[in-house]
Amino acid sequence: MPNPTPRSLITAISFALTVSASAATAPTSTVFHFKDPSGKSQLAEVMTKYQAKKIVYPFAKVDPKLNPQLTRAATIAQERANAHSRSLCWRYVKEALLKSGAVSSYPKTAYAKDAGQELVSNFGFRKLSVHDPFKAPVGAVLVYGAGKAAGHVEIRTKDGFVSDFRSKMPSPRPLLGVYTKS
Repeated sequence: MPNPTPRSLITAISFALTVSASAATAPTSTVFHFKDPSGKSQLAEVMTKYQAKKIVYPFAKVDPKLNPQLTRAATIAQERANAHSRSLCWRYVKEALLKSGAVSSYPKTAYAKDAGQELVSNFGFRKLSVHDPFKAPVGAVLVYGAGKAAGHVEIRTKDGFVSDFRSKMPSPRPLLGVYTKS
């Protein structure tokens, strides 16, 4: 089949976008009438409903028993976060925890996957028995492993997750633990 010329493509597109008079007078119609490049009249079904059931991710709850400094850390992290990752998740979370007063000194571990151990042993955090990131309370620190890689760490916010970037979805890496402080 020969390649279409730009002129024939423009003609085909303009014909495809031309709506017949019957379709224009019937706005409830779910059929689109157009003429193909050969001048033949064609019909195409119009999608009126893209997604039958909207996917909704649950909002996180603020647990009044948890340290309010963690909620403040989530807010600080969210204010400083970027739209996309810069591969500095643990640094941004450390800074948010320190700025909010949730930790007394800057955590020393280099890898995000080691964050949970340090938070428990040096800063009074405890590991929750939560295995679903969406069920973590606001301000909880979520730690993810990644085999030989550095891992990932993020803080749960009311409507998503934040580290060096904001996201509505949790990390796809395996969750090692959810950590909070009372």
